[in-house]
Amino acid sequence: MYSEKLSDFLYLIDLMPADLDNLISSYVLKADKVAVIESGPLISADNLLSGLKEIGVKNKEVDYLLVSHIHVDHAGASGRLLEHLPNAKLLVHHIGAPHLVDPQKLWMQTKEVLGEVAVLYGGYQPVPKERIIAAMDGIEIDLGAGIALEVLETPGHASHALSFYEAASQGIFTGDSAGIHLPKLDVAMPTTPPPFHLEKTLSSLKRLMEKAPEKLFYSHFGPAEDALGKLKAYVDQLKLWSRIIADAVDAGEDFDTIYRKVLDADPAMKKASRLLTNHPVWREIKSQDVHGFIGYFKRHPKR
Repeated sequence: MYSEKLSDFLYLIDLMPADLDNLISSYVLKADKVAVIESGPLISADNLLSGLKEIGVKNKEVDYLLVSHIHVDHAGASGRLLEHLPNAKLLVHHIGAPHLVDPQKLWMQTKEVLGEVAVLYGGYQPVPKERIIAAMDGIEIDLGAGIALEVLETPGHASHALSFYEAASQGIFTGDSAGIHLPKLDVAMPTTPPPFHLEKTLSSLKRLMEKAPEKLFYSHFGPAEDALGKLKAYVDQLKLWSRIIADAVDAGEDFDTIYRKVLDADPAMKKASRLLTNHPVWREIKSQDVHGFIGYFKRHPKR
């Protein structure tokens, strides 16, 4: 198991679903109360529990489990974990909460979109309604000892996406709202699956920048310095994709042509091309992200 102490109160656990490292992070904040950010997928629930033990947190000591959104790689293990975390409440966007109470439809849709990757991650187990905190923008989770998490609604990647600002570290736990960070390559890539909304994403990124963070804590994957620089670079990357894909959709080009154009034009995609080619999970994720832009520009054609 891989865990890392990031500060006096903050830890990272690499969830390693299917033994894939540097794919999904969970974060643990230890103050007077304990919070875990991101459940990860069902397949890695036991890894998260082992990680808690490794950093000296007993299951009964966890007060909060927060998920940035209800996609299977971020919230799939929530129901299973709550069976083992007897005192924890699950914080999730109020729009997403009912789908975790009764996840049957959500799981069917997930399999339709992700196919074999969804099966790899596993499904969902229902979350008892009484154990859910239905979050809205601006609420604060006070962990004591000067540590608190401010909930920020950051739609775009998903309509129900949340990020969490923590003032003591001047950091933001971004979920998928600021893209994917590949620490070994030091590049970022978009997270824009259907149904993607460009304007909402750019507005959410502006809001994150207004918090003037010093650090970003990516769910995919890990901490990163120069937060404002990375957020601005991500905005530029989304605008680059937008120009390429809007023109291509307007010209009626097919998916393979559009994907190649993005790969050729985006230096981050070029740098990560071997990973994208050889890694089935990343390959499917990037395919979905291009489809998200295509769908957006079909709904909002160039004028």
